[in-house]
Amino acid sequence: MSQNELAAQAQALITQLQTFVATAQAPAGVEHAATMVEPFMFLLTIFLLACFVGYYVVWNVTPALHSPLMGVTNAISSVIVVGAILATGLGESDLAKFFGLGAAALAAVNIFGGFIVTRRMLAMFQSKKKG
Repeated sequence: MSQNELAAQAQALITQLQTFVATAQAPAGVEHAATMVEPFMFLLTIFLLACFVGYYVVWNVTPALHSPLMGVTNAISSVIVVGAILATGLGESDLAKFFGLGAAALAAVNIFGGFIVTRRMLAMFQSKKKG
């Protein structure tokens, strides 16, 4: 086959694909199913799944790696604080604002705890001053 024939076949496939996409419709009831889930329940599900994943990730870390991991998570926790502040400020219900406030408080505790653990870890490697 020459390059011209391959290009013609590719163009024909592209045309068929464009026709298919233009005429394709979503299955019946998909729009209805998407509107049935409440945004609060969707976000609560994500929150609970994140809690379980975080719990199992932290508890399966070996003790030797736990202190460096705490030091690294300070940056991640700062992003969580920003997200929690946004959730608190943009929340429409009082329950969403409560969860946002709780997330901001827990992430702040995580940040400061990480700094304390990192300071203690670095102090272990400093030479003792003779006095």
